[in-house]
Amino acid sequence: MKLSARNQIPARVTGIHSGEAIANVELDANGVRLVASITVEAVRQLGLKEGSEVSAVIKASDVIVATSG
Repeated sequence: MKLSARNQIPARVTGIHSGEAIANVELDANGVRLVASITVEAVRQLGLKEGSEVSAVIKASDVIVATSG
């Protein structure tokens, strides 16, 4: 699969927490924890389960960073 997104991070699924419509998929990207919120339907269609090897593709126009100070 070829994508224009530059931020493609190999990862492993470490947990899936499904709600009614949205699932939070926890990923381990070489020791860095990422969480992707995707539809429960997408989890089923992709066949995701704990241990699945995936690519986290990040395409965003903004990244907001804030401090409490």
